Formats: sequence, C-alpha cells, structure tokens
Amino acid sequence: MDAQNEERTWKNIPKAERFRNFMSRDKIAVGVGSHDALSAKLIEKYNFDFIWASSLEVSSSHGVPDCSILTMTQFLAHAKMMNDNTNIPLLLDADTGYGNALNVIELVKECERIGIAAICMEDKTFPKQNSLYEGCTQKLLPIGEFCGKIKAVKATQKNPNFMMFARIESLIAGLGVEDALERAEAYIKAGVDGIMIHSKSKDPQEILDFVKAFKHDVPLLLVPTTYKLTREEIQKLGKVKYMIFANHLTRAKVSSMRNTLIKLKDSGDIKSVEKDIAPLSELFDIVDMESLKENEKRYL
Repeated sequence: MDAQNEERTWKNIPKAERFRNFMSRDKIAVGVGSHDALSAKLIEKYNFDFIWASSLEVSSSHGVPDCSILTMTQFLAHAKMMNDNTNIPLLLDADTGYGNALNVIELVKECERIGIAAICMEDKTFPKQNSLYEGCTQKLLPIGEFCGKIKAVKATQKNPNFMMFARIESLIAGLGVEDALERAEAYIKAGVDGIMIHSKSKDPQEILDFVKAFKHDVPLLLVPTTYKLTREEIQKLGKVKYMIFANHLTRAKVSSMRNTLIKLKDSGDIKSVEKDIAPLSELFDIVDMESLKENEKRYL
C-alpha cells in the first residue's frame, strides 16, 4: 500500500479507536497541549499523534487562572473547535470532571457526541487549582469517591473505544509514591483505561519509582513539564504508552508576542519584526485558504 492510500485508510478509522490503538504500538504516542483550532492544526501538521486539550492553555487563552473558573461548556466548545478542524485524536484535559459523578455523566455524553477520543480526569477536589501553581493547597478526593466518577464514565459511554485516564495527584499533594500506587490499584479495579502519574518535582526520580513499582497492564501516561525526561528515555521505561508536551505552545506564544510587541513599540516599524514572524502566506496555508478559493470558483 502506498503512503497516500495508507494515510487515507488511517483517516477512515474513528479517532477513539485510533487513540486506543496507540497503546498496542511499540512506539510511544506523543501529544501536545493546545487551546484553539490554529494550534491544533499546527500540532497535526507537524505529525504529532494526538492533541491534548489543555485546561491550562484554554484557561490562559481566556485570561484567567486554571482554577475551575471556566465551565464545562466553555472547555467543550474549545475541544470541539480543535477536534472539528483536525484529523488526529483529541484527549480532553477534563480537570476534575467539572463537579461530581453526576456532572461526569453529562461530560461523557457530550464528549461522545462531539467525537472526543478520550478524557483525562484528576483525583482532586472541585474546584481545583493547577498542579504547578506554587503555594496552592492541593486537596485530593477520597479514593472511593473518585472510583465513583470512574464507574460513572464507564457506565455512561456508548463507544467501547472511548478511554478515560485517571490523573493521580498524590505526588503533587506530597503524599508520596505509596499513596499513588494505592490509588492506581483502586482506580484500575474501578475500570479506568489508563493512568497519568503527575509530578511537579524537577527531579524525575519519584516518577521513575512509580513506574518501576507499577505492575498492571493498563497504559501509563507521562507529562514531563518540570522534570526532564526525553521521549527516548520514556520509551525505554516500557510501561508508558502516551506522553504529552502539555503547555509549551501557549508559553511559546507568550514569549513570541512579548518580543514582537517590544520591537514594535521601540521601533514603530514593521520591518523590525518581519524576519521573526510567520509570513501571511503560511497563516493562510494553515487555515486552508486554498479550499475556500476553490469553493468560491465552484459555487459562486
């Protein structure tokens, strides 16, 4: 089969099925955090495996902290926009599920309706605060209550390929690896499809200790943001099937916009920034202006 036919066949496989199939590959699946359709299209263009609809990135795009300020409806609107404009699967950063198990039921219904491949839900209390904020108290749900959310997801979903990852925040809350392993055990018994283990330490050792002690067949997902583990290093761990570069596009956008604004303010001349910014032709290409022109000729 040639590359063009192979790509066409791949695109015909539903996104949830493709996302689940990643865990059967030898190669780790890599996703990147996104907040809008433009960033999602770029993630696809540069051949990443999936989109992470990042709560931090979406919240930041609204100019507010990542502290459960936006609603489920607002997050899903962003996720739908990203998903509708790309052909790769989308994993929704679903925070705490936007409430209790009853909210989670409605979340799953909406995710399946708009074609989201998978969700990742953290075991903190609602409202949550971003795990990487300094000086914030991170409170975790009792294990049994979070297991109820997992059971609500699995009982509600209609698509057997739809996946839920449990994001374990034990290391974020300072409760240690043993607490994280206890929670993983309970969440797997409750029916979760995968485990994200999260850490804000600059030293990856607690992540490595968790992965080494983890004895289950469900896939692990890592998010190297503060700690430094490369894709190759994570690949060698064996048990990890998914990884995410979680918030780097928004951070890149901030630095690029800042530098551009400074140059424009200081020089008053667009020539000072032209060499550092994308040409308009590239922007038009990303949003597929060519298709609009073709449709204009065909129908107008």
